[in-house]
Amino acid sequence: MILILDNKITQKQKDNITSVLSHDGCITREIIDAGRTVIGIIANNKKSLEEYRQMEGVKDAQAIKTSYKLVSREFKSEDSMVKIGNVVVGGDRIVVIAGPCAIENPTQAMTIAKEVKKYGAALFRGGAFKPRSSPYSFQGLEEEGLKILADVREETGLGVVTEITSPAQAELMEKYVDAVQIGARNMQNFELLKCVGKMSKPVVLKRGLASTIQEWLMSAEYIMAGGNNDVILCERGIRTFEPYTRNTLDLSAIPVLKQLTHLPIVIDPSHATGIREKVSPMARAAVAAGADALMIEVHNDPDNALSDGPQSLYPEQFGQLTRDLYVIAPVVGKQMDFDYLKKSEVISELAKGAAKTAAFIGENGAYSHKASLSYFGDDVTPVPMESFRDIFNACEKGSVEYGIVPVENSLSGSIHENFDLLQEYDLKIIGEVTIRIKHALIAHGTMDKKAIKKILASPPAFSQCKNFLDQCPGVEAVPVKAYSSAVKHIKDTSDTTTAAIGTAMEADIYNLKVIEDSIEDNPRNYTRFAIIAKEYKGIKKVGKSSIIFSTGNKPGALYAVMKVFSQHGINLVKLESRPILGKPWEYMFYADLEADILSDALSPMMADLKKKTEILRILGRY
Repeated sequence: MILILDNKITQKQKDNITSVLSHDGCITREIIDAGRTVIGIIANNKKSLEEYRQMEGVKDAQAIKTSYKLVSREFKSEDSMVKIGNVVVGGDRIVVIAGPCAIENPTQAMTIAKEVKKYGAALFRGGAFKPRSSPYSFQGLEEEGLKILADVREETGLGVVTEITSPAQAELMEKYVDAVQIGARNMQNFELLKCVGKMSKPVVLKRGLASTIQEWLMSAEYIMAGGNNDVILCERGIRTFEPYTRNTLDLSAIPVLKQLTHLPIVIDPSHATGIREKVSPMARAAVAAGADALMIEVHNDPDNALSDGPQSLYPEQFGQLTRDLYVIAPVVGKQMDFDYLKKSEVISELAKGAAKTAAFIGENGAYSHKASLSYFGDDVTPVPMESFRDIFNACEKGSVEYGIVPVENSLSGSIHENFDLLQEYDLKIIGEVTIRIKHALIAHGTMDKKAIKKILASPPAFSQCKNFLDQCPGVEAVPVKAYSSAVKHIKDTSDTTTAAIGTAMEADIYNLKVIEDSIEDNPRNYTRFAIIAKEYKGIKKVGKSSIIFSTGNKPGALYAVMKVFSQHGINLVKLESRPILGKPWEYMFYADLEADILSDALSPMMADLKKKTEILRILGRY
């Protein structure tokens, strides 16, 4: 069962509850779930639900009906996110784990690691201990293979994942790798499950060859009962009567698991199909079905691989797959972020210092808030503010370390106010993130759509949902200010005739109902956000630069600048003109370049630019 504690519980009351549970010999876990403090009692509860409800400081007591307790949605309603190194599995980003089936030698491992990193992999996989059906097959390099994995991490920055086959290997795994994998044949090796339950490493738990979802979740329960909450479920195909593929990939398990458990889900289409040509289609389908991550086998010379060559993608095939995922992911509210590793390095540097804050416009759950979470995760505390200028002021004065400001929407174009503020303030762009804008109609749970008389939303939301509003004749559209949450206003009133346009995240935060999802006119609706700060020196690799410049007011002046970029082979991905503050009819140009403008190789270009411009300022390198 679970005890939901009162938000106003005193420390004395909480200590008394803990003492009673300890005296009764209860095995407990305490978590924060949806803003509530929850104590799960997973064994030896000796009191009835009503007796627990009568305890001071307990708001409610509820039974967990499933045999798997800690793994269930009943215990934790929010999705869990598991951190492997600097990479989070279970968030908005699709995490791709890629590498060979087995580590064969240092050159092979390093070559493949650099290739998969180039194409967007965030983690590297490779077997050092290989349990094989035949005792005569390659069994892995064992500790030497683990050392190679550690070298790969050191050289490339990729976190490494490998299979553990025996409790005797636990000490080596703790020393060399970032996450351990329980293979399909060991899913019900209960001694091994108990062992990894005591380890400090995240666990990727593969589904057994012929295991039910219930049995799979019970194996995950073994690990969490041992104290290790960082569990990721991996569907890798089950054995059926169908001979055309190695196994049968059960994609229906994804929506089933999303309903039953809070744990993140990774799909392994390589072992599921066993055929190279089938891997990419099933990987694409897995993302469309809602998978949080993929595990893909990649080899630079699969014809001569010591293990599972026929199912391994060539690096170029892997690159094509990740480009496909980039297009598919936003459909299900996720993103394939090719800069994830670079961003994770930034976040890692942030986490080493004192607690950091990032300002955004609006209330919790707004798109700017989602952008903050997508970029920083939980390592930085989001701070809501009422205007874009407030964000810039806070960053300049140091009351927050970072700001998240929208700069461009794929449908409505540039947010000119923020380009003007970038010109006015001496702040740097240190990164960017793009999220899909997906509007929802939100109201109280008991509300009937036909009873709606008013809809609250920001002006941009109304403009992006015109087709939906045209289908609601007689309904009054009531605009709210950009920083004000229309959804929060609905929550604060008991009006059952008013709805709001907002995000599904806001509906969850304020415990309201999504009456209709995806009501925007165009599903290809994205907003790009800039991450601003006073300065950041921790970026190790730069792929993009933003600059502002002005030219003389004479024919061909802008062309001369563009010619400099062309001569040096620099691709401009954005060019925007804005009036220079206080100088009527004179303009400043903003440009985004796919290059590190301060690299040694571009020193001649910078010299040429300075000659062709009157003002030249670097806004950011990221």
